[in-house]
Amino acid sequence: MQASPECKRCFQRQALQSAERVGLNERDTEHLLLQIRRRLDASPADETPPVTASDIHALIRDITRTSDPYQEAKSEATAHALSLYPKLKQLVMESDDPLQTAVRLAIAGNIIDLGVSDQYDLEASIERVLTTEPMINHIEQLREALAGAKGVLFLADNAGETVMDRLLIEQLHIPVTYVVKGGPAVNDATREDAIAAGIDKICELIDHGAATLGTLLERCNEQFRQQFNEAELIIAKGMANYESLHGSRAGLFFLLQAKCAVVAADLDVAEKSLIVLQGKMMG
Repeated sequence: MQASPECKRCFQRQALQSAERVGLNERDTEHLLLQIRRRLDASPADETPPVTASDIHALIRDITRTSDPYQEAKSEATAHALSLYPKLKQLVMESDDPLQTAVRLAIAGNIIDLGVSDQYDLEASIERVLTTEPMINHIEQLREALAGAKGVLFLADNAGETVMDRLLIEQLHIPVTYVVKGGPAVNDATREDAIAAGIDKICELIDHGAATLGTLLERCNEQFRQQFNEAELIIAKGMANYESLHGSRAGLFFLLQAKCAVVAADLDVAEKSLIVLQGKMMG
């Protein structure tokens, strides 16, 4: 999926928000914006948004001299989600269809995306997702795939969302390998964030070796690329995984909220739609 002019405006907004988050002074903020404009001007026409965004956030970390500008926000998001976990776990267990409820709650957690907005309401997202039909709903295809699979590779998205993913993993009843980022990228989950959410207690936890948004296979380590290629079934969370992996292989299911107009248009759905999509190999 190619970046649009709207994506470029979004990247500049993210840079300003990151600068404010770490208290960058005016001179360094101007320098940061200049470097980002140069990177955007150099972007190939067919470059995907996660590639551009990953490079921009590497610039942000370098110029702000902050290894993880979003660490405090990630910790707060995880703590908030964990405070809801017991009630949500009970909701899943008492549901007539625990898998579907857990899938919906995992999608509800996808609202925790500081690349899209500094503000979100997790409780409102949960309420909306539990009462709204997904615009693309391949839940039965996912159920069938899970019934026939010996294991699943689960590609994480954001910190805090990890807690909601935990609810889903606990319903899968097959071995799960949970994949986080190899380093900080906006509020995407790293190994430390996943451990804080308790993911390491319920399944295998690995990182793919790259500090990127989405899953940029060309930047991931060889071990992960082999696991990705050999995986029987993959669940990929969030917009950046959709942007970077859609059409890459069969056996992929995307769970997300279409939180921006660009992704919504690519999916041919309304903005804020809920998505359970069985991906297909393109070409």
